[in-house]
Amino acid sequence: MTVPLLKIGVVLSTMAMITNWMSQTLPSLVGLNTTRLTAAQGGYPDRSTGVLPANPEESWQVYSSAQDSEGRCVCTVVAPQQSMCSRDARTKQLRQLLEKVQNMTQSIQVLDQRTQRDLQYVEKMESQLRGLETKFRQVEENHKQNIAKQYKAIKAKMEELRPLIPVLEEYKADAKLVLQFKEEVRNLTSVLSELQEEMGAYDYEELHNRVSNLEERLRACMQKLACGKLTGISDPITIKTSGSRFGSWMTDPLAPEGDTRVWYMDGYHNNRFVREYKSMHDFMTSDNFTSHRLPHPWSGTGQVVYNGSIYFNKFQSHVIIKFDFRTSSISKSRQLDYAGFNNAYHYAWGGHSDIDLMVDEGGLWAVYATNQNAGNIVISKLNPNTLQIIKSWTTNHPKRSAGESFMICGTLYVTNGYSGGTKVYYAYSTNSSTYEYIDIPLQNKYSHISMLDYNPRDRALYAWNNGHQVLYNVTLFHVIRSEEL
Repeated sequence: MTVPLLKIGVVLSTMAMITNWMSQTLPSLVGLNTTRLTAAQGGYPDRSTGVLPANPEESWQVYSSAQDSEGRCVCTVVAPQQSMCSRDARTKQLRQLLEKVQNMTQSIQVLDQRTQRDLQYVEKMESQLRGLETKFRQVEENHKQNIAKQYKAIKAKMEELRPLIPVLEEYKADAKLVLQFKEEVRNLTSVLSELQEEMGAYDYEELHNRVSNLEERLRACMQKLACGKLTGISDPITIKTSGSRFGSWMTDPLAPEGDTRVWYMDGYHNNRFVREYKSMHDFMTSDNFTSHRLPHPWSGTGQVVYNGSIYFNKFQSHVIIKFDFRTSSISKSRQLDYAGFNNAYHYAWGGHSDIDLMVDEGGLWAVYATNQNAGNIVISKLNPNTLQIIKSWTTNHPKRSAGESFMICGTLYVTNGYSGGTKVYYAYSTNSSTYEYIDIPLQNKYSHISMLDYNPRDRALYAWNNGHQVLYNVTLFHVIRSEEL
């Protein structure tokens, strides 16, 4: 706004200077040396000044005013009577003066136009500034609202993290416990060394008891460390692209060290051929495999290889079969009483997935549904040798609403679907016979998961995703409680 105001000031100052020059210079230019000032009543000069000749009829008459009622400069020139000689020198001078006055009038009009334009510019800028001020006010209000939202988000996050504080305290206690183990081992090692030098200086039975007790405690500690609560699933790792839309693949969690054979089963029914690849590398890079023919076709994709045998659900039945690869024969079969089959209680994707067999750190499990439990999931711990049910747990989760499920450390984890956005959202713990709703994202890279099983040796999830064999690494949260050791 400063530049337009300065322009207006310059214009007004210029107009005043022109008026002053006209009132002082015009009389001398036309030879009008005799002047008379008229004063307004009260003795103060009027806003207009008249310059009058001695004989008005023989000369030009010029009237000037600093400004009119609208603030414009006004000059009035009255010509003499026509009887005056047109060749008079003063006539020529007055014509020149008249041209100058006309030029000045045009200049003043231009200045007036510029002044009006600048005034409009100032008014427009004023309007814009007011609008900008309003926007600043709105931004300030929105900023306050955003700060409030961020504060709520931070507060909610703090509420989520608050339950972890006692867990961290338990971790501190666990760290102290491990240090105690180290100290005891160090002490026993020292005693054993001294005992070798001086036989009989220490009671052998007491020493043996201490060693045995420490060994049991260490084994219990290692068992606790092997298990934990699922807290995260990695992005998928695509191992291979092969087969149809449905199928299963796996490795044996109880295979001897160095045995990395991969077992591959394409389709979910009316097939009885199992491929054996010598290693994960062979599975990824070649099609060299050995084919095993099962005595019966399988149903669904819930097969599992465990300790050298494959466990599968016989097609169109609730019979579980244990087939030994070493002898190429059935070593055991048993009916799973009351279990739904033949697409009675399948997973959400269908595919005769009524009975799902799986393993974890604790052994062999069967997940299915029964009429007695209103189609909700039933979890049964199986004896891997006899296939008898050791214990069962009934849940409140409908089997048909589950996308897939898997066991980790005695807890069944269930996904909310098999296509699109997928997550693990339900967990049932057989250790406490309780359930909870969770939220662990599972990236469904190829949009159709028809098999999802956990391998406790690899600590990974094996998945069949729309003709792609995929691996997910898992993150488990471990808590060691000293009173349990």
